[in-house]
Amino acid sequence: RLDRPTSGIMILARTSKALERLNKMFQEKKIEKTYWAVVKNNPKELEDTLIGYMTKNQEKNRSSVHKSPKKGNKYAELYYQLIGKSKFYNLLEVTPVTGRHHQIRVQLASIGCPIKGDIKYGFKRSNEDKSIHLHAKVMKFIHPVTKKEMTIKAKLPKDQIWDVFKDVTK
Repeated sequence: RLDRPTSGIMILARTSKALERLNKMFQEKKIEKTYWAVVKNNPKELEDTLIGYMTKNQEKNRSSVHKSPKKGNKYAELYYQLIGKSKFYNLLEVTPVTGRHHQIRVQLASIGCPIKGDIKYGFKRSNEDKSIHLHAKVMKFIHPVTKKEMTIKAKLPKDQIWDVFKDVTK
């Protein structure tokens, strides 16, 4: 599942059996996901693991992160590393360990690095097209039927900001 303003890979199942298998793979964390995020501020650390406890507000379609567990919140963990810099922005590669509602957006904002265009979580201006600069870049998994290792990569969207980072290779 991708948040509406996010770009990148989406996996679609052709049959109900494939959907069932894929859902199970996501639940069991057997699909490795890598995202790229363009953020305004430098993170304090060049790479780090962010751990928190998230609460979802259904009415406002927002989530928040807390340092310690409380009733009703869920453990959230992701790893990031700085992989590119430009005059105004930084490019982070993000690997979520858990998959919570708006997790990458919330956890990056919590360290002072809101994603470009993400006014819901602290960026000052929205992007003209209402997108945010969060991109599902790579997914790796074992195909549920053929058992072959799959690596799916999404090209960056055509966009002036993404173009600054198009030469970053990973």
